[in-house]
Amino acid sequence: MAKKKYKTSEEKEKKKKVSRHKKPPNMTHEEWQIALRKQFGKEQAYLLTNNGSHKVFSDFTVINPESGNIYKVAIRSLEGKENFCSCKDFRTNNLGTCKHIEWTLYELEHNTYGTKKHFAAPPPERTYTSVYVHYGQEPDIRIRFGEDNKEEYRQIAREYFDATGVLKEDGALQFNSFLHHAKTINPDFRCYEDVLPMVINIRADIERKVKIEKLERDEHSLDNLIDAKLFSYQRKGVLFAAKAGRCLLADDMGLGKTIQAIATAELLRKEMGISKTLIICPTSLKYQWKAEIEKFTDSSVMVLEGNPLKRSKLYREDDSFYMIMTYNIISRDWELINEMDADLVILDEAQRIKNWQTKISRSVKKLTMPYTIVLTGTPLENRLEELYSIVEFINPYKLSPLFSFLAGHQVKDEDSGKVIGYKDLHAINKTLRPLMLRRIKKNVIKQMPERQDKNLFVPMTEEQVRVHTEYKEVVAKLIHKWRKLGFLPEKDRQRLMISLNMMRMACDSTYIIDQQTRHDTKIEELMDILEERLEDPREKVVIFSQWKRMTHLVEEELKALGIGYVHLNGSVPSKHRGGLLDTFRDDPECKIFLSTDAGGVGLNLQSASMVVNLDIPWNPAILEQRIARVYRLGQKHKVQIVNLVSLGTIEHRMLDVLAFKSGLAEGILDDGEDSIFLNEDKFKKFMESVETLTDTPEHQPDETEAPVPVEIPAVAEEEIEEKLPPEAPRPLPKEDDWKREGNKEPKEQPSTGSRRKRGQVATIGNSAVPEGSPQALMQMGMNFLSGLAQTLSDPTATQELVNSITETDEQTGQSYLKIPVQGKDLVENAFKVLGAFLKK
Repeated sequence: MAKKKYKTSEEKEKKKKVSRHKKPPNMTHEEWQIALRKQFGKEQAYLLTNNGSHKVFSDFTVINPESGNIYKVAIRSLEGKENFCSCKDFRTNNLGTCKHIEWTLYELEHNTYGTKKHFAAPPPERTYTSVYVHYGQEPDIRIRFGEDNKEEYRQIAREYFDATGVLKEDGALQFNSFLHHAKTINPDFRCYEDVLPMVINIRADIERKVKIEKLERDEHSLDNLIDAKLFSYQRKGVLFAAKAGRCLLADDMGLGKTIQAIATAELLRKEMGISKTLIICPTSLKYQWKAEIEKFTDSSVMVLEGNPLKRSKLYREDDSFYMIMTYNIISRDWELINEMDADLVILDEAQRIKNWQTKISRSVKKLTMPYTIVLTGTPLENRLEELYSIVEFINPYKLSPLFSFLAGHQVKDEDSGKVIGYKDLHAINKTLRPLMLRRIKKNVIKQMPERQDKNLFVPMTEEQVRVHTEYKEVVAKLIHKWRKLGFLPEKDRQRLMISLNMMRMACDSTYIIDQQTRHDTKIEELMDILEERLEDPREKVVIFSQWKRMTHLVEEELKALGIGYVHLNGSVPSKHRGGLLDTFRDDPECKIFLSTDAGGVGLNLQSASMVVNLDIPWNPAILEQRIARVYRLGQKHKVQIVNLVSLGTIEHRMLDVLAFKSGLAEGILDDGEDSIFLNEDKFKKFMESVETLTDTPEHQPDETEAPVPVEIPAVAEEEIEEKLPPEAPRPLPKEDDWKREGNKEPKEQPSTGSRRKRGQVATIGNSAVPEGSPQALMQMGMNFLSGLAQTLSDPTATQELVNSITETDEQTGQSYLKIPVQGKDLVENAFKVLGAFLKK
């Protein structure tokens, strides 16, 4: 008989561990989250101080020695339903507990002398009556009756509280009278410290709504609010924001969110007496905000800049009504900013806080201004968590706890647990209506010109195809590894990200990658477009590229042709950007606004009537941000959008992926499809856009494999070379490659006016010859034989060549040639080259 093996206490504890990432099947989501807090609470090393007389059922102070944070904990029940903690998690999770409460209970039961008997007995009856904040889906103020003077308290409560014990609006207005009466009945009556701030907020909301509703009834009430005439939808936006107090203005780009925010600040100043407004925006928009404020109002405005000492002085002494600052400053100065007692904060381009794990997002959410206007045309770009993070800053209770919110709207694969779709999106829209206002361009199309979008597909040169293919092979190997293992290590994820971005760079020009070669076709296409468009001397064009080096190539071509332009990129100081805008707008000789995505947000480029996108961003919101610089309210011309897309490449296939991401945003924000499932067809289409990068179409995944979409973050070109792993292929042409192809020596910068005509991709000496001509085929054949002869002259290289193209069958011992090819087209072209050579 085998000896029975007893498990150690550590093994038992490990077995009982609750997963932080996957809900146990025998638990509800609420039970799972409570279990996690109990589990996490036991692992903490806090400090505990009892502030009352009872050993367990008392008020405590809990200190986290690592962070220095101090929390107030009240233990009223062993089940946790009546307990309290001052932490944010307790206020927002709707669970009635948190890790501080669970740690306190564990510490009292297991590590505190003389407490065990209290855990075995029911809690003592509460003798005092109290008023407290109940933190549920929407926090409210409630009364709890104790045994002492219960009937007297019940009698006076009827005037201020409803039948369920919740404070009425009229009760909030008369709350001082209630407190005075309650304390005269019994001095032990308690009103907890978070009650009075909520009462003050309720009173302010009531007063503000009464005033705004009066203004809504007068159609001329905002006529003289700012030095501009508001369109009817903008007037509605201003009144909505003022009435809500804290809101998300999510109008489509180009509809005038800035002017609505400024008008709202002026209205709150006039009606509610606010004295200080903070504007938080990206660095590139600081002075544009200042210019807009000075244009539309007579209010004082200051742009916050300088070292910490100077900023600290400005916080204390500056009395400007508007103070403009950047997101980076918030992460350093949020405590000083809160001490200013500002009334309103306007958060521009609020997608900067869509990830709550970043330092900037956490810092912004520590701001305590009573009024908030959040501005973004893209509150949701890729995931529901982004929208949740933004709404959390406005009202942390509105969307329920995150775990509950995601459980109600995500659709997951049962086997892998991966998110494959979303559901009940209209319910989110309905929940957000009291605090979110969104209008899209089609709602106000009568006030806007026509917009025409066109994808122009262009071929790539052979060298671009080669570079694109080499990086595609890296991607293929990584995708295959991911399918085989079910995951990718961090190093491989970086390689995947970099290789995908290298493929995108190759679609524009090889110069972006190596700064040595210059193979491209998009710039030729662009110049043809400009030549036709600029025949009309009144026309102006905006050109975007994600890659700074690509804009430099365009700049050289514009110089060669004598076309006036301005060039904006991330290296241009923010204080100089206004001058570029003025030049483009006012100088009739300045025809082109050339920009990276540093100019994709906040800029007004209405003097143009065409936008050319030299490349397609991963995110559809970025593409729309570019377009909205020109296609916006006030535009008097028809606007044409041209997207240059390299044919049959990663850019071409990205269009389907972008369509899915756009669908997610539309389902919630714009009354699109209520459910976005990655079902058989849609999910297959999504995955095919990734599988085409692997170059392994013959691979058919097993039914047990869980197809998971690959998230691809964008990376600036300056980061690519630094992050590329050493073993990743670097298809940079060597000097010998240049000579073999008959090119000139590589230069540091591209030569001015060096555009290659379409159909001229081969060279003989210094002269270009038509692609596919006998001369080109002859040259390609000579290049092949020259390279082969050079290899065969070196014994080591010859052996490497033989090893690479032969393989021996282990069973028969017979050897075979194995020559990998990219496809039948490549073999066919090779035979054409050889045939043309032999005919000569």
